[in-house]
Amino acid sequence: MVEKIIPMTQKGIDNLVNEIQKLKTNRKVIAENLHIAQEHGSSQNDAEYEHAKQEQSMLEGKIRDFEDIIKCSALIDEKQAQHSGRIIIGSGVHIENNGRKTHYKIVGTPEADVAQGLISNESPIGSALLGHQVGETVDIKVPAGIQTIKIVEID
Repeated sequence: MVEKIIPMTQKGIDNLVNEIQKLKTNRKVIAENLHIAQEHGSSQNDAEYEHAKQEQSMLEGKIRDFEDIIKCSALIDEKQAQHSGRIIIGSGVHIENNGRKTHYKIVGTPEADVAQGLISNESPIGSALLGHQVGETVDIKVPAGIQTIKIVEID
């Protein structure tokens, strides 16, 4: 099975690596909780044991998911994105919509965080902007309907 390539900035990869390290440090605590719950072994503590097992399973799943994302990641060339003249993954873009100006940076899905101005290349706005250049207007289908966005600057 061919795995999907996931575009990521260096900062995004670094953040995932740090998160994996934090999760791995939690392994000892969860293993200890599991051991304690197992030692109690009464039916009253079965829920405690099941909770500890579930917590361990979720932790290992997160670690595996983050490691898979890193394994499938392709580093975004942010310098190229700044100088391409067209919006590509890694580009910062200033847009105007109904007189309101906004800045977004287009990143891969795992890094997307709209509150931080990071939008996914797979989101309606991110995918619609790809390939366009300064001065163009783009009609974007969003849940609220069609919006016309003007591209003011690419950085």
